[in-house]
Amino acid sequence: MNLLPTEPPACTREAGSLCYQVFQVTKNEWLSASAGWLLTKPLRILMIVAVAFLLRYLVRRLINRVTRMPGGGSSKLPTLLRPLRERAPEVLGSAVMERRRQRAATIGSVLKSMATFLIYGLAFILVLGELGIDLAPIIASAGIVGVALGFGAQNLVKDFLSGMFMMIEDQYGVGDVVDVGEASGTVEAVGLRITTLRDINGTVWYVRNGEVLRVGNSSQGFAVAVVDVPLSYSADVEKATELMAEKAKTLLESESLSPNVLEPPEMLGVETVTPEGIKLRLTVKVRPGKQWSVQRALRAHLLAALDEAGFEPPLGRFMSSGPASQ
Repeated sequence: MNLLPTEPPACTREAGSLCYQVFQVTKNEWLSASAGWLLTKPLRILMIVAVAFLLRYLVRRLINRVTRMPGGGSSKLPTLLRPLRERAPEVLGSAVMERRRQRAATIGSVLKSMATFLIYGLAFILVLGELGIDLAPIIASAGIVGVALGFGAQNLVKDFLSGMFMMIEDQYGVGDVVDVGEASGTVEAVGLRITTLRDINGTVWYVRNGEVLRVGNSSQGFAVAVVDVPLSYSADVEKATELMAEKAKTLLESESLSPNVLEPPEMLGVETVTPEGIKLRLTVKVRPGKQWSVQRALRAHLLAALDEAGFEPPLGRFMSSGPASQ
């Protein structure tokens, strides 16, 4: 039995069609019937791929433009960051510029990766459609997998979204000293899922971004060095206040501390009164992260200056190591 077709395909009789023209030239039924698929499908696929590459290029250019720091030493924010609240004062200069640059670069990198995934993913689906593959089962399967992943990977999605908002809102960055609840220390790395901290004892903590409910940042914008100096009840508070203000001003003008100081010291006076004595408080606004070194230097020098001036510490009469009075 002859199963081969005895008549040419119907399209060869449609004058003006691509099938008709190919059949007139080649007299090949298979080639004429497949002409549309062999010529138009590859062209459509190439067009889809070309448009995908072009769209990805344009989107990446746009992301670079809105996340690029202005040149010429300008202090303006990148376009993407302008609607967001800026927490760092301009007095910090180059440190703020570097932080802005890193923040914009990180956000730009994430946006580029997401744009590439979406554009190429859509192009891949369109190519499969051009090849005649039924996309309904694929889309249905993808929906089922998406729902399953949504339930099984809720924490992962939560961590990812939290990490994105942390970067966009500039809650903290590498080098900041932060308190995130269960752990506190210096930030060593900020990822979309995990933040790495190292505490004062050298222990490294890995904190999931989705588990961070509140963040205390000691290194953002500016810091305040707070120095409490104890005195006995018999001390002349007015004289001690004047002495502390004078010594603090002189010390903070020294070469070792002046680069870290943003404003002159402020003498607040008596802070607390306890059964043991009284405490005088002095504060000074400093660069972020420098409050602890400034506090230690001020505390040591102020206590030495008060001791030289004859001021006794609380319970100094009972704790004195000198000979007992007769």
